[in-house]
Amino acid sequence: MEAKKMMEGGLYAVVLILLCTSIQVRSDGSDHKYKVGDPVPLYANKVGPFHNPSETYRFFDLPFCSPAHPKEKKEALGEVLNGDRLVSAPYKLDFLLDKDSEIVCKKKLSKEEAAQFRSAVSKDYYFQMYYDDLPIWGFLGKVEKEGKSDPSEYKYYLFKHIHFEIFYNKDRVIEINARTDPNALVDLSEDKEVEVEFMYSVKWKETNTPFEKRMEKYSQSSSLPHHLEIHWFSIINSCVTVLLLTGFLATILMRVLKNDFVKYTHDEETADDQEETGWKYIHGDVFRYPKYKSLFAAALGSGTQLFTLTIFIFILALVGVFYPYNRGALFTALVVIYALTSGIAGYTASSFYCQLEGTNWVRNLLLTGGLFCGPLLLTFCFLNTVAIAYSATAALPFGTIVVIFLIWALVTSPLLVLGGIAGKNSKAEFQAPVRTTKYPREIPPLPWYRGTLPQMAMAGFLPFSAIYIELYYIFASVWGHRIYTIYSILFIVFIILLIVTAFITVALTYFQLAAEDHEWWWRYDFLVIFLILSRYVSNAFDR
Repeated sequence: MEAKKMMEGGLYAVVLILLCTSIQVRSDGSDHKYKVGDPVPLYANKVGPFHNPSETYRFFDLPFCSPAHPKEKKEALGEVLNGDRLVSAPYKLDFLLDKDSEIVCKKKLSKEEAAQFRSAVSKDYYFQMYYDDLPIWGFLGKVEKEGKSDPSEYKYYLFKHIHFEIFYNKDRVIEINARTDPNALVDLSEDKEVEVEFMYSVKWKETNTPFEKRMEKYSQSSSLPHHLEIHWFSIINSCVTVLLLTGFLATILMRVLKNDFVKYTHDEETADDQEETGWKYIHGDVFRYPKYKSLFAAALGSGTQLFTLTIFIFILALVGVFYPYNRGALFTALVVIYALTSGIAGYTASSFYCQLEGTNWVRNLLLTGGLFCGPLLLTFCFLNTVAIAYSATAALPFGTIVVIFLIWALVTSPLLVLGGIAGKNSKAEFQAPVRTTKYPREIPPLPWYRGTLPQMAMAGFLPFSAIYIELYYIFASVWGHRIYTIYSILFIVFIILLIVTAFITVALTYFQLAAEDHEWWWRYDFLVIFLILSRYVSNAFDR
């Protein structure tokens, strides 16, 4: 009863934090309403090569004209994790005030500064800014290669004039576009000092688009008809895979297992006289405890926590929290929800470990806490060191690292321990349907295609074939410039993925047991997670 109350209290806390997170994502220091002549916040964010969006640097790492008193915007945790480093830009785009070719500054670039811009132009650098929380992009320059095969003969030009076209509806900013003037160029081809006159212009236009729909244009690329056709083709392909697997499993259960069940139910004496073969021969070894049960329980706990994290992320996505370019809401939600669901990992791992008659539950909790965070920490240390060496915005500031450490120390770890204590005291017993023999049977030699690696490849191929199209769009949005906003279709594909994974797990487990190989725990632990979740659900309904 105490464990139940603790888990219910943790669930209420998760819901409360999620509601607060969703409110913080959409709120801002300003109400986005302006009067004529009011300054509208414009922040320069970052620059980087267009072909590699993950490689970004601070905007003023390049020798642009910086404001007299640059002001850094105070950013949330998710924005910092997303690599955003917002600094006030030198352009003044006051509300409803047009400007024609106003000079920002006249700057004489040294050879080194000109070389910096030339290198950026050669790598197809783009810049990103935010104007009233609306993203802006543009390219720094262009390269002329026509009729020239030798790269040393290419012409490198820097754009020196930016034209801002801003749309408004009454007292709100609705849309902004930035265009570079193809005729206002500075030649950087030669290795010499260059004088540049950076300029900009502003044009305001009225629109009827309401403020609530101003972010829809950024998600239209995901909702184009040909993209939707591809997504629905992915769902149909996944459904066909599910139907084939369902028929395959139904054939096994109807033709093989049914005969055995009927024979053992109605003809028990004959069944006792016959020699058992296949999966019946090892019925006394199937539920023998797995090797390295502490690590196995820790893996189940971490897997259950990540599964719960995925469900909460889908809930937030479906209610509209992760709208396009909300600057780090997804990363904030991941950190907060992972910290708050650590009690689920501790409860599941400790409960299952005690069911397997484990005694050192404290070591099991430490293993559960470090199974995911340990490799994540090592990967972060390596990537953050590389980012610091290259001065990339992916490098986290020391203050952000301290905040993440405090979240882990003050939220994640205590909840993990509380969940572990609740799981240890749940007094659940491992109830096997058959008695386990004292000594394990020897596993007969198996052909190569029944080995662990071929079975892993086979088990992963069908789930991958069901989701590979959606994976392409997800990867293109994570490591590319594509925007992914069709979370409803992604949720459908996720459900199909769970069904396909469960079906293929059951089928391969049966084939392994039919080959008299009773060491199935580690190979198909998804089935164990499914059984544990189903047991929790059935217990909840019973209560």
